[in-house]
Amino acid sequence: PSPAGSPIMPASMPELPEIRITTDGACKGNPGPGGWAAILRYGEKELVLSGHERDTTNNRMEMTAVIQALGALKKPCRVRLSTDSRYVMDGLTKWIHGWRRNGWKTADKKPVKNAELWQALDAAAARHEVSWVWVKGHAGNPEALLESEALRIAFYKAVATYLRAFAAIAQNLE
Repeated sequence: PSPAGSPIMPASMPELPEIRITTDGACKGNPGPGGWAAILRYGEKELVLSGHERDTTNNRMEMTAVIQALGALKKPCRVRLSTDSRYVMDGLTKWIHGWRRNGWKTADKKPVKNAELWQALDAAAARHEVSWVWVKGHAGNPEALLESEALRIAFYKAVATYLRAFAAIAQNLE
């Protein structure tokens, strides 16, 4: 072990800010219109992020929520990330190592689904110390109430975008 104050271990290491993030994504149909939401908390401060896509999948929305949340952090942080997506959590903590090693192919040599999002998620998480917490859906989770509202807004925006596009197509058929 190196003594404190050596070039390897400076006498005073700056403490990383501790951020709590809760994420979720949803989709009506799979694929279909979908939305994502993330809540970032630092002390008493809170930031709600959300977005939507007209034609997407549930997994893509779950991943996008995490990518956007981690990407919103301006400097490296210690992050406690809560998600109800085993797909995202297991993908980044277990499966991604093999995918990278296999050139973004699965064990049975098929291309990894959503590889571009996995790569973006991998890069976004690499800047931070992330500890993952799996939560069961929205059951009994107080953070999920605000998250659900943000997600509902994002989802309705996605549906509205889809309906406007559908109306424009229908108008062109007349």
